[in-house]
Amino acid sequence: MSKIIVSPSILSADFANLERDIKRVEDAGADWLHIDVMDGHFVPNITIGVPVVKSIKKVAKLPLDVHLMIEKPEKYIEPFANAGADVLTFHYEAVKDVQSIVDLIKSFGIKAGMSIKPKTSPDKVLKYLEILDLILIMTVEPGFGGQSFMADCAEKIPVIKRHAPENLIIQVDGGINAETAKICTNYGANSLVAGNYIYKSGNIISAVQSLR
Repeated sequence: MSKIIVSPSILSADFANLERDIKRVEDAGADWLHIDVMDGHFVPNITIGVPVVKSIKKVAKLPLDVHLMIEKPEKYIEPFANAGADVLTFHYEAVKDVQSIVDLIKSFGIKAGMSIKPKTSPDKVLKYLEILDLILIMTVEPGFGGQSFMADCAEKIPVIKRHAPENLIIQVDGGINAETAKICTNYGANSLVAGNYIYKSGNIISAVQSLR
């Protein structure tokens, strides 16, 4: 199996010490930095926006994996791309024209990702896999950190895998720990997002390594 891309979610970091907590996961061998952007409309919570991503870019060595849990993502692709996103993931449920959003993201020379919520069938997105760099399967309802893993959502992974081009990144986010990571990677996922499991662990290095 190819290397698992571990992308710690800064949603679980200490925002008063964000630079320190970014460095902690970098030193632990993380691959990407997962940044959840929530608007209080598409999901019932508000997190961070463009200025914070821009600030993170100045101190982070890792690629910024930015997950837009927002309505009308097309309005924010350019600002987030210019702020330093290396991967921009929008939600299938938030757009009418997937192709145009993917084209817009790729026009900035960055990776285009698309996410599906727990209730969305994988069959709805199979036709888009060829144009994407990444598909993100949510194994919790998006909007809050610290929820429990929804095992039935992980069953979407092999469906996606069967239809996916060789180089597609299949990412999973929600309730990821050493046990659930194994379920996801056995199904064929090759990128894992984890927040609490990494940041609230006593040993960040071993937490990151255990996901591989």
